[in-house]
Amino acid sequence: MSPVLRQVPAVARSQVPFEAADAGVLRVISDRRTPVFATVHASGRRRYGYWQPYDSVTNRGGCYVALPTTVCDRLHALGLITLGEPLVDPAKTTYRVWPTRTPATPVRIPVAPVRPAAQTLAA
Repeated sequence: MSPVLRQVPAVARSQVPFEAADAGVLRVISDRRTPVFATVHASGRRRYGYWQPYDSVTNRGGCYVALPTTVCDRLHALGLITLGEPLVDPAKTTYRVWPTRTPATPVRIPVAPVRPAAQTLAA
């Protein structure tokens, strides 16, 4: 029996708690040096991942690293990541994953009225 994939319903950002796993995955996706790709197979199975280059100092890397699909799907449903142009193959479709660029909203800080400086009288 194959597991059923379900979509996460779209909800407002303020209604969903942002978990540590979400922040870690979003940090990887936001790193321009690490291109992340989403692969959708013909069967409908989705995988998100990136290539980790070999690091001779730590003797680690040189492998493909998969990201948690549920976390990536949640980030996509929340509008925090977007998918680029599809690269279509008979067995799969691959998308580049990008962080969503949201314009920064200006923060209004209430400013106390400026009081005139006390005048000193010469005696």
